[in-house]
Amino acid sequence: MQNRSGNEIREAFLRFFESKSHRRVHSSSLVPANDPTLLFTNAGMNQFKDLFLGAEKRAYSRATTSQKCVRAGGKHNDLENVGFTRRHHTFFEMLGNFSFGDYFKQDAIKFAWELVTSEDEATRR
Repeated sequence: MQNRSGNEIREAFLRFFESKSHRRVHSSSLVPANDPTLLFTNAGMNQFKDLFLGAEKRAYSRATTSQKCVRAGGKHNDLENVGFTRRHHTFFEMLGNFSFGDYFKQDAIKFAWELVTSEDEATRR
């Protein structure tokens, strides 16, 4: 197995999903605009909330992102673990692939399996 930097992992993930007809969408702001329910962006899907709720339409039905997030507590609060484990940080990027009614769990699982097991050019860069 080859060692990769964070930048290489991020880029391989985004390129893989672009090769599966996903639109690369830039990270949204850490302070969500027009959403009084959130103080900070804490998940990759936050910027797509209105799409999932049917309040917004976009020109694409698949997206991939590397969303900047802040761990600030909430329903699944693990804030007390920050600094004590290697995977709990206050600031992090969440990689995501999203479908807006185009595909569902079965295809999402197939994509994930192909991403982690494939040795094609899209995942090696």
